[in-house]
Amino acid sequence: MRIANTRCPYCFGRMQVSSLACERCGTEVRGEFALGSLLSLTAEQQSFVVRFVTASGSLKEMAEVLGVSYPTVRARLDRIIEVLRTEQTAGEARRGAILDAIEEKRLTPQEATDLMSERDEGAQ
Repeated sequence: MRIANTRCPYCFGRMQVSSLACERCGTEVRGEFALGSLLSLTAEQQSFVVRFVTASGSLKEMAEVLGVSYPTVRARLDRIIEVLRTEQTAGEARRGAILDAIEEKRLTPQEATDLMSERDEGAQ
């Protein structure tokens, strides 16, 4: 099975998951589903993260496995960290906007809670 690309091949915008299907029975659920932060990484970056975790986070071991220098591995990891931080910052900005909307009485506390829980469920 191929890893889904989360960027539009035409405009490079963020793709959205609109359906999920059970591979066993074929049941399909349609809706808007948030993608987790790790899916904002390219397939190559996701593979790097998996290898990095299975190497117990050892950059030295990663350099040996990949056949590249330690600084090259460090640079790859730094790029991944930057992508994930950008995702985290976007989430923090969204939470701030929701809190501002409560303060300006554009949202009720319950509406804000619902919006924040939607985001939290999608991040899991």
